[in-house]
Amino acid sequence: MLQLSGGHFPDPEARYGPFPQPPLGAGHLSVVYDPRPCAVREARAEVRRQLEGWGLAERGEVADVAELLVGELVTNAVLHAASRFRLTLFAAHGVLRCEVADADRRVPRVCEAGTGENGRGMFLVHSLAERWGCHRDGPGKTVWFELGTCGSDGCGRRRP
Repeated sequence: MLQLSGGHFPDPEARYGPFPQPPLGAGHLSVVYDPRPCAVREARAEVRRQLEGWGLAERGEVADVAELLVGELVTNAVLHAASRFRLTLFAAHGVLRCEVADADRRVPRVCEAGTGENGRGMFLVHSLAERWGCHRDGPGKTVWFELGTCGSDGCGRRRP
């Protein structure tokens, strides 16, 4: 069973502004999707393909966790924003950053993982990501998370 490793809010030490452009040679992908249920499957498959292309799919569970958490953020965008959204991936300096930008200004909340059918997405993000956050962009918002990709012990895990 997953345990919350902190409070129910984004990482208080995280930078909430746009992520700086990755250095040359680093990985970058940005794809826009329509708000259709099949976008979740398409985004997850794109994450897997991209991480395989960058050689990150063999790094422990990074690709599996990234695919799962992107699926949760994309599901939220499809269900709550009901507008086109952008998935962006950055891989640089031992960090994979995944962002989903949509037109809904409401900030996501972490709910307890109860027995209901819904409401576990941000709980999973909060529990499995090294860091996560949300910042408002003009008429919408961007929700992001980071995972470590360095392969060393503790890389990609939330620090106590």
